[in-house]
Amino acid sequence: MTVETMRDRLIVGLDVPTLKEAEAAVRELEGVVSFYKIGYQLAFAGGLDFARELASGGTKVFLDMKLLDIDNTVAKGVENIVKMGVSMLTLHAYPKAMRAAVEAARGSDLCLLAVTVLTSMDQQDVIDAGYEYDPHTLVLRRSEQALQAGMGGIVCSADEASAVRKIVGPDMAVVTPGIRPAGSERGDQKRVVTPAQAIRNGSSHLVVARPVVAAVDRRAAAQAILAEMAQA
Repeated sequence: MTVETMRDRLIVGLDVPTLKEAEAAVRELEGVVSFYKIGYQLAFAGGLDFARELASGGTKVFLDMKLLDIDNTVAKGVENIVKMGVSMLTLHAYPKAMRAAVEAARGSDLCLLAVTVLTSMDQQDVIDAGYEYDPHTLVLRRSEQALQAGMGGIVCSADEASAVRKIVGPDMAVVTPGIRPAGSERGDQKRVVTPAQAIRNGSSHLVVARPVVAAVDRRAAAQAILAEMAQA
C-alpha cells in the first residue's frame, strides 16, 4: 500500500492541553494527516466545537469519549454525537451500552468502536480491576460481544489485533492505540507495538499521539510513521 493510502489509516491523537496547541498541530500537519483523535483532555478545553469544525471541513475525527452509562443516557448522547459529523466514537464494550449505541446511531455514518482493554493495562491491572480473565481473553470475549451487538469496530492493542481480526472478520475496523515507532518512549503504555507490526497484525487504523504531537518536527514524525506503515 502507498503512503497516500495509509493516510486514511493513521489517526493522530491531539493530546494537548489547549485548543491553540491543537490548532497549531493541525496546521503543521496539513497535507500529511487527515484523521485526528480528540479525547478528554482537549474535549474539556473547547475540543468538541473544534471536532465539529474539523468534521465540517472534511477532516475525519475520532471522538474518544469511551461512553458508559445507562442505556437511555448512552443512546441520547450518541444521537447528539451523530449530529456533530464525526467519523468514529468510542464506548466501553459493555453489551447493553453497545446495543443502545448501535440503535441510536442506526442509519448514520458514525463508526462505533468498542474499547476492550486499555493499552495502559497489563494482567495485574486487569486482576486489580476485578476481572477473572487475563487481558487477551477479555479482549477476545468483548470483541465477540461487540460483533454480536453490531458495532463498527474494536479498539485493542495491536498485540491482539490478529486474534481479534479472526473473530470480527475483514469488514470491522480494528483500531490500535499504543503505537510506538522503534526507539520511542513507551510513556504510560504497557502493551505497545510498532506501526509496521500493527499493520501486519491486521490493524485497520493506528492511533499515534505523543510520537507525533510531541515531536520537534511533527510533519517529519508523521511522514516517517506513514512510510513504515506502507512498507509493512
